[in-house]
Amino acid sequence: MTESNLALPTVPPPLERTYAPEWVESTAQQNDLERMGVRPSLREYIPELWKRRTFIRVLAVSKAQAKNQNTYLGQVWALLTPVLNAAVYTIIFGFILKVGRAGIDNTIAFIVVGVFMFRFFEMSLQAGSKAIRSNMNLVRSVHFPRAVLPIAGVAAELTTLVPALVVMCVIAYLSGLLPNEGDVPLEPRWLLLIPAVLLLWCFCTGCAFIMARLVAQTPDVDNLIPFGTRILMYVSGVIFSIDHFLGKFSWGWIMEYQPVAVFLEIARSAILAEPSAPLDPMKWVVGVGWAIVFLVGGFLYFWQGEETYGRN
Repeated sequence: MTESNLALPTVPPPLERTYAPEWVESTAQQNDLERMGVRPSLREYIPELWKRRTFIRVLAVSKAQAKNQNTYLGQVWALLTPVLNAAVYTIIFGFILKVGRAGIDNTIAFIVVGVFMFRFFEMSLQAGSKAIRSNMNLVRSVHFPRAVLPIAGVAAELTTLVPALVVMCVIAYLSGLLPNEGDVPLEPRWLLLIPAVLLLWCFCTGCAFIMARLVAQTPDVDNLIPFGTRILMYVSGVIFSIDHFLGKFSWGWIMEYQPVAVFLEIARSAILAEPSAPLDPMKWVVGVGWAIVFLVGGFLYFWQGEETYGRN
């Protein structure tokens, strides 16, 4: 057998298939096909998001129920954690260091309301940061508006907050019966806690949108969130009166009107009879403004990165 007969056959070059753009467009329209990995317009995106409202509710409830399911106390920890945090801060800053008593009539109620409301904000940020990264398999396998995930994450925290608010109000009221603590009268203005929580919920949802995109594109940001929330806790008046300590400075109003401090104050003004947290209509107007700015701005910022989620 000659050497030429032993030569391996050559592989023919691959066939090049090209389709006219007009044909591709017409075929896609006839079969209701959509391009994948393309950011839809807001006119399409918002209705698609609204269609998933039932899925958002179910996902939020399932996330809330899944928390602490492997512990003996289960969902009781959703109430115990903020109570224990408030107790620690009250004892250390209120009674030992006496920082939380300066300019405050009822230290216990003041710190309890601040800790409960700030914890909702803190947990919402964490839920937003994990919205995309923790659901990557779902993002890569199912086509749906990605905004569903941060919305459901914050809604899960709201589901957990509702029973915690009852405990918060009970503690605040009972603290007013103690000696050396200011009275916390049960008044109709307590109903203002409902719009205060709704405004905070809108604000937290906007923050969750921002965190979801930042962490999805730069995972290192997730490691910085605990440091940022800790700084916010100390500059937002969670455990002390901003007006008492910073009101004398020319820049004190910046700390007083930053969003987290505003939402803490309007929540306190709804329950407490505190001179440091009066029922100020201007603070409510500012709170509405912050809620709208962060909700709309955060949503648009998240939507602009819609086509990038799941590709990294």
